[in-house]
Amino acid sequence: MSKINTPTLEEWKRLYDLMAQVKELAPWEWMEESDIFGIQIPETGDLGFVSVMGMLGEHFAVAVYQGAKGLGGFWNMHSLGPKLTPEFALQVPQLQASFEDRDLIAKEDREVMKKLGLKFRGVKAWPQFRSYRPGCFPWLIEGDEARVLICALEQLLEIAPRFKENPKLFTPTKTEHDYLVRVKKDGAWEDTVKHVTFLEEKTLDLLMNEEALEYLRTLMPGKLTLEIDLYMMEEPVQEKRGERPYFPFMLMLVDHDSGMILSVDLLTPLPSMDAMWSEVPAVVVEKLAGGFPPKEIQVKDDMVYVLLRPVAEEVGFSLNKKSRLKMIDYARRELRNFMGLRGV
Repeated sequence: MSKINTPTLEEWKRLYDLMAQVKELAPWEWMEESDIFGIQIPETGDLGFVSVMGMLGEHFAVAVYQGAKGLGGFWNMHSLGPKLTPEFALQVPQLQASFEDRDLIAKEDREVMKKLGLKFRGVKAWPQFRSYRPGCFPWLIEGDEARVLICALEQLLEIAPRFKENPKLFTPTKTEHDYLVRVKKDGAWEDTVKHVTFLEEKTLDLLMNEEALEYLRTLMPGKLTLEIDLYMMEEPVQEKRGERPYFPFMLMLVDHDSGMILSVDLLTPLPSMDAMWSEVPAVVVEKLAGGFPPKEIQVKDDMVYVLLRPVAEEVGFSLNKKSRLKMIDYARRELRNFMGLRGV
């Protein structure tokens, strides 16, 4: 991370001071993760949604889910319960201020603590601040993210005692998706109610190799039944020291009848997940045009299905969504064994 984007020493001091106050208040004793309120960031006007973790006594943290996408991701995680996967959780944009054990504190965290003259001792006693961006490894916060966390922690210290006295505070109306949102007006913070919908349509600038698409049409009708999946690798990649690591995604095409792996491509979620998704139709069309004209393509991922549906309609093959791709699962196991990695 560029030093230009790092929080100032004053911002770090404020963050650590606020975390000390949060620890003393211990809002997780009466607030559950689903007790959410919003904040409007004065600097940008963006919304953040604040959630407190720790009632179960395992992970003590304050999360800020960023925008409608972050809020929707939180509720999806909440509904999945024990079925929640790390891959899904890492797609939810959020910031976290947490209390960790000493061995989880990075060198960069220690350097800041040393500059501030701070010392911590004990279990779950070390404050840590991390940024979660879709497809990337949890990483050090930047200056604007520090200011969002400062805002969130300040408002939590204001709101949590009020919620303790009035558990209906976070349900300001009887309308679903109405949230208490703290907004700064004329230098003072006040309560407002905002209706937040997170089932927003996503518009992607899809890439396409028109030459490959035209050639694929000449190969149709095809005879192959293929399975196609795109999944996140477990091991992050850091291209340059100090840069945010990311998780590569593997796009795999497998013959449904023989189990033969026909194609494997690594895609990166940079500069964003949307940019990566935009590549998928072109990459798949290029692979199919390379000698694999399909009669049917089976997919499991909702987004892959949405991205390939226009291609299926234009070229003329059947596209079906399955709950499980048996040959992909088998191929992943074989590839994992070959590479000596867990969870490839």
